[in-house]
Amino acid sequence: MEIDSKSIATAHGEITCLEAGSGEPLVLLHGIGSGAASWQAQLEAFSDRYRVIAWDAPGYGGSALMGPTVPDARDYAGVLAQFLDAMEIGSCHLVGHSLGALMVCSFARRWPDRVKSLLIGDPAAGYGDAGTEIQEQRRDARLGLLDRLGPEGLARERHGNLLSDNAPDWARKLVHDIMARIRPDGYRQACELLMNGTIHTDAAEIDLPVTVVVGGADSVTPPEGCRKVSESFAKSRFEILPGLGHASYVEGPDAFNVVLAKHLSASV
Repeated sequence: MEIDSKSIATAHGEITCLEAGSGEPLVLLHGIGSGAASWQAQLEAFSDRYRVIAWDAPGYGGSALMGPTVPDARDYAGVLAQFLDAMEIGSCHLVGHSLGALMVCSFARRWPDRVKSLLIGDPAAGYGDAGTEIQEQRRDARLGLLDRLGPEGLARERHGNLLSDNAPDWARKLVHDIMARIRPDGYRQACELLMNGTIHTDAAEIDLPVTVVVGGADSVTPPEGCRKVSESFAKSRFEILPGLGHASYVEGPDAFNVVLAKHLSASV
């Protein structure tokens, strides 16, 4: 199995991605402290049945920054639509992790005919309804750490938050190394999406069946909050992966992939 690294020209600008396999498109979106390379296990596991594509979100990897300084979920969803157009993908299976969940839900609300199935992992709900004071506190905490320490220092301080206490060393290294490569300009824009996003608003308008999965040891988006996200959809299935942290698909790829495979099979 060969994983190709690509740079795709879109109406938005260049978007970098990893791609493997052939068949129905399966498109994977990472979270705020991550990148396309975090989906290595899923690219390997599903490329015998699907055309698996993991993008670098705008401002990550080699992908062009968002146009607006303060982008929202609709802006990222619009870039996703342009990316799929450039890849000649009419519709696809969508998977969004953490902040990527905000992006895919906005996309599914606006272009439901382009979504064959939707799975979100350890979803970030966003702080759009939390009030200005909390938004400012969260923004300052994230960006203050980035300003003081840079991407490498941010990775050193925060990568462990994405994993359980029992995460294997290889998972810790992978999460750390990918986080250390974030671009400060792209991270700042993604932080604005997190501060202003409200996943529940989009979820309430999505009619297709959705699978929501979360690591049982996730301290970033704990299971109870993810259950509430699941309940915002008209039709959803909720699963907890025992013992796994926030980056559940990285730390426990076998368990995550079982849920994803079941989800894809149910959408046929």
